[in-house]
Amino acid sequence: MGQTQKERLSQFFRDLQVQICMGLEELDGKARFTEDWWDHPSGGGGRTCVIQEGRVFEKGAVNTSAISSTLTDLLAERMKIAPQEISATGLSLILHPSSPMVPTVHANFRYLELEDGSFWFGGGADLTPYYLFEEDARHFHGVWKSACDSYDPGSYVRFKQWCDEYFFIKHRLEARGIGGVFFDDLKGDFEDLFRFIRTCGESFLKAYVPIVERRLHEPWGEQEKNWQLIRRGRYVEFNLVYDRGTLFGLETQGRTESILLSLPPLVRWNYNIQPGSGSREEQLLAVLKNPRDWVQP
Repeated sequence: MGQTQKERLSQFFRDLQVQICMGLEELDGKARFTEDWWDHPSGGGGRTCVIQEGRVFEKGAVNTSAISSTLTDLLAERMKIAPQEISATGLSLILHPSSPMVPTVHANFRYLELEDGSFWFGGGADLTPYYLFEEDARHFHGVWKSACDSYDPGSYVRFKQWCDEYFFIKHRLEARGIGGVFFDDLKGDFEDLFRFIRTCGESFLKAYVPIVERRLHEPWGEQEKNWQLIRRGRYVEFNLVYDRGTLFGLETQGRTESILLSLPPLVRWNYNIQPGSGSREEQLLAVLKNPRDWVQP
């Protein structure tokens, strides 16, 4: 008897987790991932892989999960569906580098299936630099445009805009980073969508590793580190106030330690920070307040 749809996705995410962890360990060259298996109270569980205090990564995680849970009335209402059993499987990663010249990166790919048989896919990847290097922005967006083109030549423009709108910190009137792609509620032919998710997952290392290799040896000092910690504070604000994945995980009794791994280890909230005129910090803020197109659609 063949695998079910959710079993196929769960296996893919587990294999992708191994592939990405191996690539990141090679990139870091010092730290290794530690793994932690956990069970969900309603069924299923996951594998949390964490890297800390490395040559490149101050903290990072590559997590997989496959759970079943009953939707609360509140969550069902928010998702505009009837309360019922839901199964969710996916991979989520976050990497916080030590160097402020190397950007933070986030990616998430997921599959959800309802008791009534309906299903959908979601995911995306976004880059959060502390100092703007246009070459890196073009590279990151170019990789995701290629992945989107393999699925639907018009999808990159839609998913890039969706990302810019989703990762927007409304109370700050600025984006969390320079975006990437974001999509949710993708429905249709299962095999076509699975192929797209597979392409996206296998594109992550291509999108991020060359950027790290270019920026790892850029010089920086106390000023740059302080700016990184301040910008990390914005990252925390978004994740705790707006992020759907965080809210979904907590409301479905997910493992809190794994859900909050997205938060950086050190942050600062200084009062009323105003970067100097013409500074590199001001250059970044200008882009965060007015997202740019990095590749030709």
